[in-house]
Amino acid sequence: MKNREVARIFNEMAVLLEVKGENPFRVRAYRRAAQNIEGYPRAIEEASPEEILSIAGIGPDLAGKVREIAETGKLKAMEDLKKEVPGGFAAMLSVPGLGPRTAKLVLDRFGTVDLEGLEELAREHRLAGLPGVGAKTERNILKGIETLRLRSERHPLGLALPAAEDILRHLGEKAPVTRIALAGSLRRWKETVKDMDILATSPHESQVMNAFVHLPHVKEVLMKGPTKTVVVLDQDIQVDLRVVREQSFGSALCYFTGSKAHNIRLREMAVRRGLKLNEYGVFDAGDGRRLGGEREEDVYEALGLAFVPPELREDRGEVEAAQEDALPHLVQRGDIRGDLHVHTRWSDGKHSLEEVVQGARRRGFEYIAITDHSKGLGVARGLTEKRLREEVEEIEALNERLQGFRVLTGTEVDIRSDGTLDFPDRVLESLDVVVASIHSGFNQPMEKLTGRLIAAMRNPHVDIIAHPTGRIIGERDAYEVDMEAFLEAARQTGTALEINAYPLRLDLSDTYARAARAMGIPLVISTDTHLLEHFDHMAYGVSVARRGWLEKDDVLNTKSAAEFLKALGKRP
Repeated sequence: MKNREVARIFNEMAVLLEVKGENPFRVRAYRRAAQNIEGYPRAIEEASPEEILSIAGIGPDLAGKVREIAETGKLKAMEDLKKEVPGGFAAMLSVPGLGPRTAKLVLDRFGTVDLEGLEELAREHRLAGLPGVGAKTERNILKGIETLRLRSERHPLGLALPAAEDILRHLGEKAPVTRIALAGSLRRWKETVKDMDILATSPHESQVMNAFVHLPHVKEVLMKGPTKTVVVLDQDIQVDLRVVREQSFGSALCYFTGSKAHNIRLREMAVRRGLKLNEYGVFDAGDGRRLGGEREEDVYEALGLAFVPPELREDRGEVEAAQEDALPHLVQRGDIRGDLHVHTRWSDGKHSLEEVVQGARRRGFEYIAITDHSKGLGVARGLTEKRLREEVEEIEALNERLQGFRVLTGTEVDIRSDGTLDFPDRVLESLDVVVASIHSGFNQPMEKLTGRLIAAMRNPHVDIIAHPTGRIIGERDAYEVDMEAFLEAARQTGTALEINAYPLRLDLSDTYARAARAMGIPLVISTDTHLLEHFDHMAYGVSVARRGWLEKDDVLNTKSAAEFLKALGKRP
């Protein structure tokens, strides 16, 4: 998949255009297109021209550039732009948080520097003293450089998982595998992964390995053996394939799923029980008898444990809970009955209201909330009060025609920099669902950002806080929020917190979702759909909830529409 490469080039185009002082709307258009392409669930090079044009933010001009990158691996417009800006500029602007003004100051004072040189200048405090640059800026630059390095080492789940599932599909079609499964951090649905692990069984190992090394998107073969082969994809992700014996598949799947800390706990328990546990099976440590290993459940049964779902295997109390048969009954994708964060072409979505409804129904939802942006987000064509009234009228007319499905009226109202909301109370109180979120002022001090979120939660008409920390995995760190104060305010006000299922957000994180559950804070899982395919991202949000130990009753949108509205204190 070349999605990430197209996104990288578009992001760099945005940087170069910003340096040149181009229209900020053009800059934002490239950044928005980059984000949507990176989150597109299919390989962009396999998409038809019509499918590319269906991606939110992609018009004919950008669609042509997408095809150019997919076919040639580069973009002439960007190569031309690079000749118009000073050397080293683009490299510095790739550092999160380092803007064009600071980059120009560095160039003017020190000349062209690479990232290593920039890091050295910041560590030696030689940047402090430039106009507007102090110790905090130097710390942010160092943090940004570290973020860049982590990007090259770890890959967002939303990019790695589709590639891994594509490999499983191809091997299932082209290789004589009898069983095949993902393992490692992908199977645990961690938000970023270093590499991919795949396990298979087969009577013909060599045929499986030959099919594997010739799969599409394999860039390099690092090692090829009879039972283990390692390749690198064109996304620079390493993939390890192991073919194991049928009788060992379950124990191998448990072992290679991990995590390391979870496995250590299991092996310690095995030793205390006089057992030997490894990837080959469960054995009596005294006489070597095999006690199990074909099924993954064999491992947990031998240790006297309830089966631990892969998402929980992080040594965060799951072993103790399994000992006491007190593991949570984790929420499942099939439990989700509604999506509470959906955009249409009234703002920055790609589809009409009716198209969105049909897309949601095809995926088994019973209701959705239409939450187009408010007027303050001009780049997203945010709605004025007049346009919102018109949209509500369209929703009400549609509901009269629908059977077995309901569309809730709503908005994603912007939390302004001073903590006020982008619509007055008289507008918000007329809606079924009010989602509030921050889209600007990310660099404000922690106290200010936290105060904005808390002020929004104290508004009696705000039902949900969306993507609470504002992060874009691999692109933008979470803004600084006092999460303890934020969660306490949510508890006091009864405001629901969103787990945003968009694969590059996954915000709230699993850690904070678990903390919210422990405090009795209501949660919802929503897709933030702008494109019909985004409804399919619900599985990512559910994975975060599962890693956060959430059960069905912890998630408000497992309820019917009437029950959900009642839980919000509104008339169903």
